[in-house]
Amino acid sequence: MSSIFEIVHKDAAGRIGRLTTPHGVVETPTVMPVINPNIQLIRPEEMRSFGAEVLITNSYIIYRRDELRERALKDGLHALLGFDGPIMTDSGSFQLSVYGEVEVTNEQIIEFQQKIGSDIGVPLDIPTPPDVLRSRAESELATTMERLAEARKIVTDGMLLAGPVQGSTYQDLREQCASTLSELDFDIYPLGAVVPLMESYRYADLVDVIVSSKKGLSPTAPVHLFGAGHPMMFALAVALGCDLFDSAAYALYAKDSRYITSNGTYHLENLHYLPCSCPVCSSHTAEELKSADNCEELLARHNLYVTFEEMRLVKQSIKDGNLLELVEQRCRAHPRLLEGLKQAYTYSDWLERYDPISKSTFFYCGPESANRPEVLRFSNRMDRLTITGSAIIRATETKDDSEFDNVLVFKPPFGAFPVELGEVYPFNAEVVRNPDHEALEQALQNTIKLIEQNPEADFTFVNEERFKHPLIESLAGIANVVEYER
Repeated sequence: MSSIFEIVHKDAAGRIGRLTTPHGVVETPTVMPVINPNIQLIRPEEMRSFGAEVLITNSYIIYRRDELRERALKDGLHALLGFDGPIMTDSGSFQLSVYGEVEVTNEQIIEFQQKIGSDIGVPLDIPTPPDVLRSRAESELATTMERLAEARKIVTDGMLLAGPVQGSTYQDLREQCASTLSELDFDIYPLGAVVPLMESYRYADLVDVIVSSKKGLSPTAPVHLFGAGHPMMFALAVALGCDLFDSAAYALYAKDSRYITSNGTYHLENLHYLPCSCPVCSSHTAEELKSADNCEELLARHNLYVTFEEMRLVKQSIKDGNLLELVEQRCRAHPRLLEGLKQAYTYSDWLERYDPISKSTFFYCGPESANRPEVLRFSNRMDRLTITGSAIIRATETKDDSEFDNVLVFKPPFGAFPVELGEVYPFNAEVVRNPDHEALEQALQNTIKLIEQNPEADFTFVNEERFKHPLIESLAGIANVVEYER
């Protein structure tokens, strides 16, 4: 696994990586446009102009149609699609989830993917939907594991092999499945059967599925979030450690006259202006786009441009060290995404293990920022601060600072820290002057913890009008609380 995937940059649990395939190296995170061999709004050979480095298609569709099957076996998958870069092939699991059966066995579809020259093949797993009875989830997972073990024996070299992580919405099953697949040493780990969660905006449950699966995998394993094609959730999923996404949304939404943006979706009929500067939108007015004979194709092109634009922004945010700021911005686009963000921060202890210790300035973006992994890291490492003698804790510099042995800055959401650390990440944070309840509560909790860990020191806390919180009374029980005077 480590020989085909190299992580070159990190932020939160997100990373920029290099995935080596038989047809070239792919930079992740990235989107794989879904190509339907029967219907192509945009030709595969054009996909590179949008930013696509890798495509995904359905080997089962090719297998079922005599003409496509014979051409693929004769000329190869890449010649069939007219694309010389890496191509991943799905196995028919989607059709299995929709129709209940497929006319192919696991062994047949794996061998077929190998014969046509797929770069990344997928076994015929069983995509168990959310919220089923546990007995069904366990039974279908057992069948999936048998098929994956069989596929691993069939594919020994050449084609990369994906090991889909299943288990419905049972977190322990997801983690167990991922852990077992890691021992079988697959090359890529798709998280399966998550489309129903995204279609119903259950982003908090999606977060649980991603994190529980990631906990069972090696931190260096490339992860594919199956069916995740809307750009508004890319930042959140990448921050949790997903590397590959596949998008049929660009075409499906276009067919339904829906116009994708990074913050949501418009119905084309409701648009009076085009809030985008892609080649489609810069050369058409809203009315021209609506009345164009090739409206569906133009809309698909716009959707694809926006999709890759967002992924480039996600990667730049990883480089700049402000991915979580982008996540917090995007997750305010929809209340259910905000639920996903809140759920993600319940795993801050897990995120903190992968989040770089030093990066760019911490920007406080709202109450959720009080639960970021950087704040948790400071709280966990506060015992490294030893304070002796007299100490003043203040947010604003006072004329009495020189009278104390130690000067500590009070800065929500972190709390109190030595003034000498003020320019060190994350204490150089950009925060609001009047802290919200969540930031102030976290800061006061950390300050109380620091004082209690240093019982020999004599602390004075300078309170200000903007610091109204019940914990001030608790603070007054262990420190001298004085009111700030200008």
